[in-house]
Order: sequence, then structure tokens, then C-alpha cells
Amino acid sequence: MSKVVAIIPARWGSTRFPGKALHLIAGKPLIRHVWERTMAAGTLDSVIIATDDMRIADAAFAFGAEVSLTSPKHVSGTDRIAEVAKKLPQAVTHIINVQGDEPVVDPALINRLARTLAADPKIPMITAANPFAKNEDPANPNAVKVVLDRASDALYFSRSPVPFSRDNDAPVVYYRHQGIYGYSRKFLLQFIQWKPGVLEKIEQLEQLRALENGAKIRVLITKKVSIGVDTPDDVKSVTAILKKL
Repeated sequence: MSKVVAIIPARWGSTRFPGKALHLIAGKPLIRHVWERTMAAGTLDSVIIATDDMRIADAAFAFGAEVSLTSPKHVSGTDRIAEVAKKLPQAVTHIINVQGDEPVVDPALINRLARTLAADPKIPMITAANPFAKNEDPANPNAVKVVLDRASDALYFSRSPVPFSRDNDAPVVYYRHQGIYGYSRKFLLQFIQWKPGVLEKIEQLEQLRALENGAKIRVLITKKVSIGVDTPDDVKSVTAILKKL
């Protein structure tokens, strides 16, 4: 029987927004919003906040979260959650990586990711994407695009607008990649052993490491957009969304 655990990586030293994990948004620390939304996903066996900072750990303990302290040397959130995954009981078969700066993450999407992974042992890794709105610019390099095959597995992720429309009359649907991932535990521990490849280094997209090593990434399409808090300027727009939830 599959057991799925969500791990939320959180660090203090954000370059553009130091300490954002504890920044108050609508009266609560950012990380608490992420944790509460993740806890609302009923398919999970547990939710763990992974951090190397005691300020974040103490705040998380105070609002009742399970916390795992990790090494301060990790380069990425994936490395951080993998450290936690190694320590979990062998009964845990799958891990959901919920970004610690996305306070409006959709619990229903987390459930879909968890159920899809648990139902098909052939899926090593899973993520999500949503169609670009008509008023959005697919040329924006901060909005990562994903191209899918007929099985809804990722062919490629890019900061460039892909696919390229040679004939301007041909309709193109651009899919924005959302930064939430699920893995089989076995695959996650394999993933962190691989070194970044050429494409990952060029695009600065960690998920390309899986594709460069021949692994499949299933992509679930959702209509809801999850907005991250990257800078202090993002707080206002996120606050407005949270008040509507």
C-alpha cells in the first residue's frame, strides 16, 4: 500500500527576499499558509517542513507543524527534501515537494498528484502545468514553458516560448509549468545522485536533469495558477488572493 508524504522545503537566505518564510501575509507567516493549504489535501499521510534555520523551525513548531532539521549546505530544495526522505520509514513510497513560497497552492492538485503517483508505479516523477492566459506573454523567461507528448509526459521545459509557431496562423497553446513535484521515493534518491547536465545548466531548470537522464515526467494540467512569493512586491497580490479563499 502506497504512503505519500508532503515535504515543504523552507530556507531563510532568499537572495531577493531574506526571511520571506516568516513574512506575515494576512496575519500569518508565509510558511504557515503553505502548510495549512498542504494539510488540507486529504490524501497525504503526513506533512513535514524541512529547514536548516531554527527561526523557521521554532515558528513551525508553534503552529503545530512537524519539522525536520536539515543540513545548511543544500544547494536546492530537492536536495533538502531528499535528506528528509532518506530518514522516513520504508513504508513511505512517494514524496510530494511543495514549494515553501507558494501560499495559494491548490490542495486538490496535491491530491491529484498523490493519487496519480500511487496508482501507477511506472511514473517516477510528476508535476503540473496550466495554459497561459490570453493576456500573458509566453516570452517571459520567468514563466517556464513545458511541451507535452500524447501521454501527457514532458518532452521539454524551457524559458523560451516553445513550441515555436513557424506559421503565425497556426494555433499554439502554451503551458506554464508549476513548481510542484511528486516522486517515487526511489527515484528521488536516484535523482539527487545525478550531476546537472548541459541543458539544466543552460536553462537553469532542475527538472531537465530527469529528462537528460531518460526519465519520464508526467504532467497534470490544471486551470488554477499557483503564485509564488519571490519578492516583497508579490505580497500584495498574494494577500488579495488569500482573502478570496
